[in-house]
Amino acid sequence: MAKYLLLKHYRGAPAPVDGTPMDQWTQEEISAHLRYMNDFAARLEKSGEFVDSQALAPEGTWVQYGGEGRPPVTDGPFAETKDLIAGWMVIDVDSYERAVELAGELSAAPGAGGKPIHEWLELRPFYGVQPTVTE
Repeated sequence: MAKYLLLKHYRGAPAPVDGTPMDQWTQEEISAHLRYMNDFAARLEKSGEFVDSQALAPEGTWVQYGGEGRPPVTDGPFAETKDLIAGWMVIDVDSYERAVELAGELSAAPGAGGKPIHEWLELRPFYGVQPTVTE
């Protein structure tokens, strides 16, 4: 098994790839989106591939070590881009191919009008974690 991080990026206000900002979705559309993600996680939990997930608030700051005293703090979380990391999921799967398959499936979460949003997900393996072989 190998662990991967799936980062959910929203662009704009935040707007998924389909172009409709989430703040313009109806309550039913938001509920359907969240239900899809919860059902996806529950299915992976049953298969043993789910590790953890969290949604992130849009507010945040950048902090950097500044020597002595209080470290400098700037606006964030992404002061120089329109991207917002809205949340993450950690999966533990047998192969990179399986990780890509699951990321593609999660990318199809419904958005405005119930249509898949085709959001970009950042798929990252955990550094220094070697895949384990179970027999």
